[in-house]
Amino acid sequence: MSNLKFDRALFWDIDPETLKVNKHSKFIIGRVLQYGNLEDWFELKNLYGLNFIVNTAQSIKDLDKKTASFLSVIGNVPINKFRCYTTEQSIPKHWNF
Repeated sequence: MSNLKFDRALFWDIDPETLKVNKHSKFIIGRVLQYGNLEDWFELKNLYGLNFIVNTAQSIKDLDKKTASFLSVIGNVPINKFRCYTTEQSIPKHWNF
């Protein structure tokens, strides 16, 4: 991970040096989509490509609905294909926006 240009604050709870780009792709994509900035988004898109990001994001159950809507539009995928859209969490967040 040391050669990637993501903001290290995205991975505050782990040692970023232990991340493997292929093995931990779902984790990396989820973190960048939910907490990253525009520069992180461009780095993610260069690393994985838009199709892989959209396909992977469809299986992330705690992805926020704004991000799912964004990916649905740019990836031309129906919103109901995203797991976060079809699965309600057992303990919902206080603010739903």
